[in-house]
Amino acid sequence: MNTSQSSTNLISQARSLLSGQQDMIANAANLAALLFHELTDVNWVGFYFLKDGQLVVGPFQGRPACVTIPLGRGVCGTAAATRQIQRVSDVHEFDGHIACDVNSRSEIVIPLIRDGKVLGVLDLDSPSPGRFDENDQTLLSEVAQIYLESIRRL
Repeated sequence: MNTSQSSTNLISQARSLLSGQQDMIANAANLAALLFHELTDVNWVGFYFLKDGQLVVGPFQGRPACVTIPLGRGVCGTAAATRQIQRVSDVHEFDGHIACDVNSRSEIVIPLIRDGKVLGVLDLDSPSPGRFDENDQTLLSEVAQIYLESIRRL
């Protein structure tokens, strides 16, 4: 199966999985599981939600994670603070990286923004340097948008 076919399939699965459910935690849990099991070469997939000025771990798949991350710290905190996708080829070269899993080498973090408000981030880690590329960024941005559209208005 080529990349565009597998991307289309993943998008279709995400839409189907979240269809009819509006709970943000339930949808995050199912989406994290889908991504973890459908994507290759990832060792952590999950959500952090913004609460009281910091990111708090939400549903995820992988080894135990950091519970809280300050805004502006690490890859996740930087993505949330800047509202920009962070795609890091080698986390050891990212200033201020927070090592929740020492086996992670690359990371991509998609900010979850709705109605101008940062709700949190979608975070994926890989044990391989340079795992995430522009195609992954496009795919994961679309998956994050599907998630945001699925949850009820806050």
